[in-house]
Amino acid sequence: MLYYGLKITITLALIIAASEIAKRSTLLGGLVASIPIVSVLAMVWLYVETRSAVKVELFARDIFWMVLPSLSLFICLPILLKQGWNFWLSLGVSIAVMFGCYLLVLILFKDVSPGMLNK
Repeated sequence: MLYYGLKITITLALIIAASEIAKRSTLLGGLVASIPIVSVLAMVWLYVETRSAVKVELFARDIFWMVLPSLSLFICLPILLKQGWNFWLSLGVSIAVMFGCYLLVLILFKDVSPGMLNK
């Protein structure tokens, strides 16, 4: 139980740090948020819990494929906001576009990555 508390505390602290830094500097906040700290922490937790380098390898490979569709959110959101769309609507549309891109990647690459879809 203490282990899960530690995992939650570290993860939350990093998310809060990114948002607090962004209040002062969007560039520095973006830098902190762009560091794949969640992925790195997830790989550390996965390895500590399973001691399987193979699982970490497959997980890292699948993260790569899932980063590509996530970029659509960061392309779509600023474009919609710049066009004067409401923030919440822009965010919702951008998330929907991102999920569509995720679905497309899962369909197109399900047989490409050995780890994809827990193969």
